[in-house]
Amino acid sequence: MTLNDKACVLVTGATSGIGYEFCKLFAADGYNIIMVARSEERLQHVANDIRNNYDVEVYPLAKDLFKRGAAKEIYDEVKENNMTVAALVNDAGQGEYGFFTETELERELKIIDLNIVSLVSLTKYFLKDMMERNEGKILNVASLVADYPSPLLAVYAATKAFVLSFTEALRNELEDTNITITALQPGVTDTDFFYKAGENETTHYQEMELSDPAKVAADGYRALMKGKDKVVSGAKNKMQSLMSNIMPETKLAASMRKQNAPADEIKRRESGHEASRKEREMIQTASKTYQGRDLASDVDDREPPSEGPKII
Repeated sequence: MTLNDKACVLVTGATSGIGYEFCKLFAADGYNIIMVARSEERLQHVANDIRNNYDVEVYPLAKDLFKRGAAKEIYDEVKENNMTVAALVNDAGQGEYGFFTETELERELKIIDLNIVSLVSLTKYFLKDMMERNEGKILNVASLVADYPSPLLAVYAATKAFVLSFTEALRNELEDTNITITALQPGVTDTDFFYKAGENETTHYQEMELSDPAKVAADGYRALMKGKDKVVSGAKNKMQSLMSNIMPETKLAASMRKQNAPADEIKRRESGHEASRKEREMIQTASKTYQGRDLASDVDDREPPSEGPKII
């Protein structure tokens, strides 16, 4: 299958959450979509939804971006099918909840591969093509926690700080071209992220107002199309981002430590976002599709967070 001559956009993390909402926004504006995610079955289902609701073509591409060679495989397949990527959305990302001394090193290295290595690789491959045409747009999904340290999500927050810095640096390098690159900084959003990270029983997730992934994607989409350098989604999140420039790092870390502590009461047991909830259901029945902390299981065998590392 190949796409026609319409401009196309490549979206990673396309089957749920913010990535799924980006696909809908681009499709509504007539872009063909190259949808990237790990599950072939889930991709086909979501691709059919987009095809049935919008007059566009969809190319589902099942690749595991936890693997370092996946970005090159994606680029090669796009080129082999003579598709031109007018816009790239690097949305795929995961985190891991817990004290750094207690989490699994292999899992966190995989998160670095997903959140940083694959994002940098895809950006490198497709940006070079955009440079040849002197046109194109890239959106990298960072996070509000890119602005401050986040105990119990230390590696994830650090990867998002990298994404924000990387995007801002490239923006400067591209200032004399017709190519724009934009960073999106969502706050706590109603997606499957917290379940994959094992963070779904924290104060952060259980007690805070969750952003609608559709509204977050819309903020990012508008910023991308206007060629802005970055956008923080949501008024409260904008205020938090501003405060991060004033408060000392120690206080920021202490505040995040409280937010990431276990909640007193469990109120939310699943995402309210339909596509994210469906992905969670799929994960629970597809043990061979996913690896790591989002490994499908009828029983969540993760250890609850401890009171903290012990010095012996």
